[in-house]
Amino acid sequence: MQSFRQFIENYTPIPDEEWSIVSAAFQKHEFKKNELILREGEICRYFGFLEKGLLRFFVNKNGEDVTKFFTVAPYCFTSQYSFRHRVPAAENIETLEPCTAYLIGLDKADELLSLKHWADFTRKFVQEVQFHTEQLMMEAKTEDAGKRYLNLIEKYPQLIQRIPLRHLSSFLGIAPQSLSRIRKDFLKHSKKLT
Repeated sequence: MQSFRQFIENYTPIPDEEWSIVSAAFQKHEFKKNELILREGEICRYFGFLEKGLLRFFVNKNGEDVTKFFTVAPYCFTSQYSFRHRVPAAENIETLEPCTAYLIGLDKADELLSLKHWADFTRKFVQEVQFHTEQLMMEAKTEDAGKRYLNLIEKYPQLIQRIPLRHLSSFLGIAPQSLSRIRKDFLKHSKKLT
């Protein structure tokens, strides 16, 4: 759980007395590869810290999976609206690798908000997620798939190898064949630069 404390302290310091309360409130869970942590239509019961692994958030649109985004460890995750309002989730959360996560339910999460440093962390983290969400939406509307692929490579170079092609192409909103062509063009261009 030390990686969770380090993650929190990227946002705000957390004193030992608060950390002991926070760490006791979370339960460790191990998930297998390709396991659905949350199914669309179910209520999301947990907020989690992903210590190890990779998650995919997706929706089912006209019988096809459409990838919304990925969560890479170390990072927090939940289906925020479903979790906070206890309503059915509009998305699925799937493991793309074996994952280790620490989970907490809503009641305990709300209790932790009485802790000053945890409340600071929560506020800053939610703001960051909102910013990332807005950025993803803006990129989807203003940039073509090739540019968005390059953005992914720049921000998460190791991630590209870990995501199956079909999920990556779904995230970019293009056919797998188009993504293959973009990748080939990128490799050709990279070789010319070296």
